[in-house]
Amino acid sequence: MALENLTPAPGSVANRKRIGRGQGSGTGKTAGKGNKGQKARTGYSRKRNFEGGQQPLARRLPKIGFTVLNDKPYVINVERIPAVAELAEITMETIRSVHKLGKSVTKVKLVGSTAKDLASKIKDENVLTTGK
Repeated sequence: MALENLTPAPGSVANRKRIGRGQGSGTGKTAGKGNKGQKARTGYSRKRNFEGGQQPLARRLPKIGFTVLNDKPYVINVERIPAVAELAEITMETIRSVHKLGKSVTKVKLVGSTAKDLASKIKDENVLTTGK
């Protein structure tokens, strides 16, 4: 068996249909497009999803199944909740011990005029602070 002896399986390769090449070819005159009309014209292309003017299925069905990936952090003002500022070490667990947080809260941002002073106490990457 050599490369020059390889041939496709019998019946697997068909000749290309040459349209618009005379009446004898079987696809002459109208080139297999029927008679007249928009679909017979050059450059015609139907829009994707087009259903003849009827409201397309994709627009009739409700949109479902999207979740925001860049979730915003839960904001805590340290002036209003001084217990957070008094913590020796600020992590998600210690904040939960002094302030009620929902189970879905994964990030916390500390705001307020004294929040940037707490940056040295923060020991968790999920706790952010404003300023430098």
